[in-house]
Amino acid sequence: MFTAEQLEFAAAVERFCADSCGTVEQRAQLTQGLSNSPGLLQRLAELGWLGVSIPTQYGGGGAGMVEECIFLEETARGQAPIHAYGTGLTAAQTYLRHGTESQKKEVVANLCAGHFEAIALSEPGAGSDLGAVRTQAVRSGDSFVINGQKTWITAAHLADHLLVLTRTELGVGKHRGLTLLYLSTSTPGLDIKAIETMDGHTVNDVFFTDVVVPADNVVGGIGDAWHRLMRGLNVERLIIAAMSLGAARRSLQDTIVYVRTREQFGKPIGAFQAVRHRLADLTAEIECCRAYVYQVAAQIDAGLEDQLAREGSIAKLKCTEVAKRAALEGVQLMGGNGYAVEFGMESQVRKALAPPIYGGANEIQREIIGKSLGL
Repeated sequence: MFTAEQLEFAAAVERFCADSCGTVEQRAQLTQGLSNSPGLLQRLAELGWLGVSIPTQYGGGGAGMVEECIFLEETARGQAPIHAYGTGLTAAQTYLRHGTESQKKEVVANLCAGHFEAIALSEPGAGSDLGAVRTQAVRSGDSFVINGQKTWITAAHLADHLLVLTRTELGVGKHRGLTLLYLSTSTPGLDIKAIETMDGHTVNDVFFTDVVVPADNVVGGIGDAWHRLMRGLNVERLIIAAMSLGAARRSLQDTIVYVRTREQFGKPIGAFQAVRHRLADLTAEIECCRAYVYQVAAQIDAGLEDQLAREGSIAKLKCTEVAKRAALEGVQLMGGNGYAVEFGMESQVRKALAPPIYGGANEIQREIIGKSLGL
């Protein structure tokens, strides 16, 4: 499935994670109470691994989505505290497809240089129903003035820029009159407030009060953001799938280590058929997910991205569900130790609960898959 060079890349990322963030103590030192480490992201940029799928003229590695998925999978499996990189990578796809050269050089190159980027879509009344956005951008000469609120915005507190979905025209239908604008997170009138979650500070409310943004900061065209966003969702869902795949493999890996050493009734609990079969089933699920993720990645590299709506949804749905199941199975098979902070599996459960919700809730993914069947 992989070339020798790709296998070497995967092994190098695995070694880096083991050396740099392989212990709870290392990760705590790197994050300093946050859920992401800007310092670790900088080190990965220095190695040339950030944006491995992004063209070289924007600071990337010039490889493909297969290599990008390898990086995402291995950093997730190695528990590298950089998961917000996936959000920046998602934003980068929109800039690459629809942005100007100057926008690509400013924002995409910034991501590859080791800085966080963010995208602000959801609102209190617009989550799965994204067409219901109310954050308004009103034209004023050579600028737009933005007012409104975004919510659940990953890494807004760490990012240098926000890519914001706004409504620039009223009364033209929910999927029309939408425009993407980007702005610096230091822009006056922008207020970012943390939302505390079971995984700490990863997401934010973002408030816009008379935020002035130059008209040159439109990404794509005015009023046509909906179809531009929809075209980029297949890659976003694959990014989430690859990260969840890595998380699932880590949960399985840690559970296997535990059941090999934990003894009850005079032998390791992994020797009991009931335990072996549960882990056998989970292994089969993960390996099927892995094969599918890289199949979709190869299709994207072959230029078929726009034809993969169902495939992207299947990858996101299945990998996030399996990652959640893997972590929960780990807790169950580790017994009381799985519930204890010391053994780490409870942390993996907390991290596995959000991906089935974000990036398009899995209920929406099932709708997309169902409709693709003509139902």
